Amino acid sequence: MADKRDYYEVLGVDREATKKDIKKAYRKLAMEYHPDVSEDPEAGEKFKEISEAYAVLSDEEKRGTYDQFGHAGMGGFSQEDIFNNINFEDIFRGFGFGGSGSGGGGFETIFDLFGFGGGRRNGPQRGADVVYDLKITLEEAATGIERDIEVPHKQTCPRCQGSRAEPGTDSRTCDTCGGTGQVRHVQNTPLGQFASVRPCSTCRGEGAIIDSPCHECHGKGIVKQKTTIHIKIPPGVENGSRLRVSGQGDVGKRGGPPGDLYVMIGVKHHHLFEREGANIYYEKPISFVQATLGDKVEIPTIDSAVNLKIPAGTQTGTSFRIKGEGMPHLRWNGKGNLYVKVKIVTPKKISPKQRELLEEFANISGDEIYTEEKGFFDKVKDAITH
Repeated sequence: MADKRDYYEVLGVDREATKKDIKKAYRKLAMEYHPDVSEDPEAGEKFKEISEAYAVLSDEEKRGTYDQFGHAGMGGFSQEDIFNNINFEDIFRGFGFGGSGSGGGGFETIFDLFGFGGGRRNGPQRGADVVYDLKITLEEAATGIERDIEVPHKQTCPRCQGSRAEPGTDSRTCDTCGGTGQVRHVQNTPLGQFASVRPCSTCRGEGAIIDSPCHECHGKGIVKQKTTIHIKIPPGVENGSRLRVSGQGDVGKRGGPPGDLYVMIGVKHHHLFEREGANIYYEKPISFVQATLGDKVEIPTIDSAVNLKIPAGTQTGTSFRIKGEGMPHLRWNGKGNLYVKVKIVTPKKISPKQRELLEEFANISGDEIYTEEKGFFDKVKDAITH
C-alpha cells in the first residue's frame, strides 16, 4: 500500500471535490486512457488505477473510510466489492464503449483488465524467480570468488520434454473449450450483459486432456531438480548483496521465459575485524609503556600485516587510519581504509620491582598512591622471609 498514489491525486481533484467533480474528472481520464482508444503502452495500468480511485471516492462510505485511514482502510474491501460501486453503463455510454445495447463488449474489456475474467491466463507465463542463500568469509568477500552451487528449481521434465503425456502417447483437444483453455460466460444484469472469460474447469486452462500422464512429472510437464551453476562473486560484496543470474530460475509455462536466480550473499562475522561499507575496523591492545613512550606495532590486515607507529603520549581510544587497507569498493576502483583503535591494557599482576618503579614514577609525577595496609598474616610472612 505504501507504493499506491493518493486517490485524489490520481483523479486530479482536491479533497473537497463534490461527487459531480469526481465523476467528471474520472470520465475525462477514462476516455484518455481506456485501452481500446489509447496508444499509451501503460494505458491498461493507468486505467486500472483511475477506475480504482473512482470506485472508492464516488462511494460516500468508502470515501469516508479512505479519508480517515488512507489505503490501509481499504484492506477490508475486496477488489470486486470496490468495483461493484461503478456504474459502467452510465460512465461509458457517454463515449461509445457499449452497454446493454452494444452487447457488453466494452464491459468485457474492463472486467478482463481487472482480473475478473482470466482470458489472459492461458498464454505463456514467465517462470518464478529462485533465491539461493550463500555464506562467504570476509576474506572471500575481499578477493571475490568463483563457485559452483547446486540450485533446486523447476525444470522441463526430461522424460516427456514438457508435453505432460507419457512418451508414445498423445493428448487430445478438450471438448469443453475447444482447445482454447477458456470458457466465456455471459451474465444478464440490470446494467446490461457482462461477459467474462474464465479458465476451463475440464482441462484446467490447458486446452488439452492427458489420458496417459507422464510417470515422472505426473502430467505437470515440470519436475524439481538440482542444477549445478557456476557463479562469480565480485570483490567488495557486502552482507545482503544480491547477485542476479539471468534465466536460471524456474522454467516458464507454455513456452514462457524462465525466471532468474538471485544469490543472496551473507558475509560471516570476522573474529578480528568489523566492517562498515568499504572500511574495516580493528582494536589493538597496547601497554601503558607503549602508549607513554611510543612504539611501532604490527597490525593485521585482510591479506597480510602492516606496521603502525604509536606516538608517545597516545591516549586509550585513539584511532589511526591506514589508507587503502580496507575492502575493495564494489562499484569503482580502489579500497577503503583500515581504522585501528588502540586500547591501553592495565596489567592485573606486577612484580615487586615493577611496583617499586611505578611508585617511584608516581612520586616523581607528584601523584599520591594509597595502598591497603598489610594484615597480620602478611606481616608475619614478611618477617619470616626477611
